Amino acid sequence: MTVPVFGSAARHTRPPVVRGLAARLRPFAVVALVVPVMGVPLWLVVATAGKSQGEALSPDLSPPSDWRLWENLVQVWQQGEVPAAFLGSLLVVAPSVALVLTFGSMASWILARRASRLNAVLYALAISGIVLPPAVVTIVLLLRQLGLAGSPVGMIGVYVGIYLSTVIFFVTGFVRTVPLSLEEAARMDGAGPVRVFFSVILPLLRPVLATATILICLYVWNDVFYAFFVIGGRLDTLPLNLFQVANAGLYLDNWHLIFAYIVLMSLPLLVVFAVAQRKIISGITGGAVK
Repeated sequence: MTVPVFGSAARHTRPPVVRGLAARLRPFAVVALVVPVMGVPLWLVVATAGKSQGEALSPDLSPPSDWRLWENLVQVWQQGEVPAAFLGSLLVVAPSVALVLTFGSMASWILARRASRLNAVLYALAISGIVLPPAVVTIVLLLRQLGLAGSPVGMIGVYVGIYLSTVIFFVTGFVRTVPLSLEEAARMDGAGPVRVFFSVILPLLRPVLATATILICLYVWNDVFYAFFVIGGRLDTLPLNLFQVANAGLYLDNWHLIFAYIVLMSLPLLVVFAVAQRKIISGITGGAVK
């Protein structure tokens, strides 16, 4: 009489040929799922940006009959006030990312090392910002009371407050994997808390901070909602500038120029991603799994 095999024993009885075939087909299945989701929108943007005005009136996936991508990019750069908007975005994004990573990693270190009920409550409150949307009206009124409405400093403060929860969520789990003996050795050598953090902890956080940098740069660089209410009309960022020139009629029915502007606006993010991509996967797995 044969005894049926269930559970893990059944999985181990699969022929090696079947397991090898499944392992070989898995990458192709992943590519087949990713390409339609990411490749099709990317191709739509690039193809439309390379078309003439007549071909781009009805954006579709067909390639342009005559590629005009470079000409459209040059026209957008010259007529769309892109350099000034780029400097405005850089003025807001760079300090926001630096401050939110610094404060978030410091807070994560304290929350991960000091296990207490109070810190557990503080951690829950800190990451609650991921799911709780900020009140825009309250933010604007508070900035007016502080005299920061319409200023880059006020916008930087808004971004730091909004995205601090994301950094704390990523970094806290990673800090818990760092051996405590490293900090104890540094303290025995006479290092204070600040020296321990910047000399021991911060260098070890590079993988997860690379991941957080990509996410925060993506959120802040493409933001138009909060920027419109806080600094709209006083400082141009790239998304705000695109919104304004499109409403002013400069790009009316010029979809090829709008998509060319989107390509220009995405290039700095691609550079950041190319620099930090080696650390991204290790940062995600380190903060989430370990």
